[in-house]
Amino acid sequence: MGVQALDHLNMTVQSFEDSAAWYARVLGFEVVEKGVYDGEPWGILKSGSALLCLYQHPELGKADSEGPPSGQHLNHFGLRISDRAAWEDTIAREKVKVAYDGPVRWPHSTSWYIEDPSGYEIEVALWDDNRIAF
Repeated sequence: MGVQALDHLNMTVQSFEDSAAWYARVLGFEVVEKGVYDGEPWGILKSGSALLCLYQHPELGKADSEGPPSGQHLNHFGLRISDRAAWEDTIAREKVKVAYDGPVRWPHSTSWYIEDPSGYEIEVALWDDNRIAF
């Protein structure tokens, strides 16, 4: 048996509604399930085969230059895209701040590092010729 793909990422966020709206606008995710746990909203977001599970925790401290928010134990996660022009249009339209002075060129890919409303760093990766290679 081998793992075929990452199934989902489960994250604590400051505001479920703000985060779900941001993931929809910037990365094309849609809420496919919602609920309440311990009095706080949670939900599953889907874009293509990528799934995010977001749990609201308003006391979560937002990230700053000193490190991750309190309660966060995630350096970053990566999402794969295939359309550079559409992504760059989204960055411009949504005024998304890209870290490291813009895209980072790797041997077989280009990555943009951005943050969501709770301060999680996201690597948005575009593989050369839309093919994973090492």
